[in-house]
Amino acid sequence: MTEKTHASLAIPARETEQGEHQLPPRQREWKRAKIAVVIVFVLLVVGTLRTVIANVMQNREVTATAQQNATQYVNIVTPTQTDGSGNTLLPGTLRGYVESPIYARATGYLLHWYADIGARVKQGQLLAELDTPEIDQELAQALAQRQQINSSLALAKSSLERWQQLRQRDAVSQQELDERQSTYTQDLANLAAADANVKRLQQLESFKRIVAPFTGVVTQRNVDVGDLIDAGSGTSRALFALAQSDPLRVYVQLPQAYAQNVTVGQKVVVTQAELPGQQFNGTITHMSGAIDVPTRSLQIEVTLPNPDDKLRPGAYVQVAVPAAAHARLTVPGNALLFRAEGPRLAVVDAKGVVSLHKVVIAQDLGQQLEIESGIDPTDRVIINPSDSIADGDHVKVQPQSQQKNGKGAS
Repeated sequence: MTEKTHASLAIPARETEQGEHQLPPRQREWKRAKIAVVIVFVLLVVGTLRTVIANVMQNREVTATAQQNATQYVNIVTPTQTDGSGNTLLPGTLRGYVESPIYARATGYLLHWYADIGARVKQGQLLAELDTPEIDQELAQALAQRQQINSSLALAKSSLERWQQLRQRDAVSQQELDERQSTYTQDLANLAAADANVKRLQQLESFKRIVAPFTGVVTQRNVDVGDLIDAGSGTSRALFALAQSDPLRVYVQLPQAYAQNVTVGQKVVVTQAELPGQQFNGTITHMSGAIDVPTRSLQIEVTLPNPDDKLRPGAYVQVAVPAAAHARLTVPGNALLFRAEGPRLAVVDAKGVVSLHKVVIAQDLGQQLEIESGIDPTDRVIINPSDSIADGDHVKVQPQSQQKNGKGAS
């Protein structure tokens, strides 16, 4: 810029300052006040705009955060379709082929016992002996009474024979002969009653010897020497408990859905958790003729050989029975919703809209549920749904949460 230009700019500035100096002092103050007001007004406007913009941005941020917090994120799985073949594991209980508590038939004191728990006994083997003094005395009395009646009968018989001879000579009346005949007949009946009483007491006395009714193992011994034993099973306790461990019986409650898939003579496999890797082959030998109404199940009985005594009566086992004849869908157990209307599964569509499907559960397999109807193989089922989820809710599926084989993120 040239010196001439600087000179031209400096001249108006000097003129302005000279003009202000030429104004009266009051007008100069008024002009400065107006400039200050304008500056303050501009600052207020700028501050107001800044506050409004900050509020708008904060409201937008709060709204976005609320929307983000309100969004439900879910994990989904697709149902797995079974092939309709294979076996289904059901719980069962091992029982001895024959099991019996052994009670006393005679009252007395335990004199001695010969078999403890775990002992293997043969049929007819002596288990314990009782001391029965009352029965012994009753038997002695019955024998004496029978001897007394027998002597009376001999006298009545000889008297009858003499009176029969006298009647042939017409020395006695028919009435007297009939009386002797009646006395003899009565003594015969008394002797028969005495014999029956003696046999009863002899049989009762034989029960002093407690013997094993069948070959098996003693599972309980509830008495000891000197115990007072009461006859019968009403109020008294069992002396022993005996079980036949080979073969065993397995009782299984078969769901109604599988009742048509089993028949008598069918082979099954029995496993026990405490014996990993070992399988035991059994045969269905009996089936209940009706479905149990409270449980909607059919009781079946499996006969299981146990020659090496690896399995014990009373143990919990699993029995593999034939599965359903038609294919079903399975989903994880944590996908089920319990509502007042019945069990439901939450299914989400491609738009993220939830719909609750009413389902019929064919079987509860623990971690998996076998579904009879209510869902399709292509449905996306929500696992671990919240209790408040309802029809029409909008959810967002977690990325890569959809899995097969009925497994998903928990």
